[in-house]
Amino acid sequence: MKVRYWWVNQNQTFRQEIDGGYLWSPKRNKNGHRNPFYEFMREVAPGDVVFSFCDTRIAAIGIVSGYCRESPKPEEFGTAGTNWSQIGWRVGVRWQRLANAIRPKDHIAQLRSELATRYAPLTSDGNGLQSVYLTRVGAGLASGLFRLIGNEASSVSDIGYETSRMERDSPAPERDIEEWERRVEDAIVTDEAIRETERRALVQARRGQGIFRDNVRTIERACRITKVERAEHLIASHVQPWRDSSNEQRAAARR
Repeated sequence: MKVRYWWVNQNQTFRQEIDGGYLWSPKRNKNGHRNPFYEFMREVAPGDVVFSFCDTRIAAIGIVSGYCRESPKPEEFGTAGTNWSQIGWRVGVRWQRLANAIRPKDHIAQLRSELATRYAPLTSDGNGLQSVYLTRVGAGLASGLFRLIGNEASSVSDIGYETSRMERDSPAPERDIEEWERRVEDAIVTDEAIRETERRALVQARRGQGIFRDNVRTIERACRITKVERAEHLIASHVQPWRDSSNEQRAAARR
């Protein structure tokens, strides 16, 4: 499998994403429009290499360890990205911080010719583009960065090739769904505008769906149509999940 290369700008969330082993982005801009740098999250694949750019330097390199999935905004982001939606895209990454954190601007004469004409992560004079989150970079630019970083980059690239051939990390969608629904439930429980009896009913509806999932799992081991058995692709749910419903729809599910 051919390894692809990506560049991510992480000035706001570098520590959280590197320490947590992931990438996370909103699905859309704050105005609701599509953002190509968020859409790229859906294209990365296990074994791909990611260059992390923070504070004008390539500070880490990572190997993608799973496919993109829906996931709540990480709580450890705190006040970062106050305008970001609460549900976005998450990709697992095995990060390695770099001792030789190069500054691309210092080497732009060597790298400029390899910058793409569209969606490049740097300006022609080597400055980072803050409008870019995740973008794909060509093999030429990746090779130039590897050469400048040295042995650290080469060892990570080798790991990436092996990862692309091995079993991927499980996307663990149910863990993310549970966290997503827990946050919605917490908001309901603390919403004084909702009557106590209605709050109890809404929470019970959510827990009832959990029981439903558990019951289905005891009798269904694979998709009856496709025969797929991987757990991350088998999610038992009602026609409309509790988390995606209005309070009126959640209450109706209890009737």
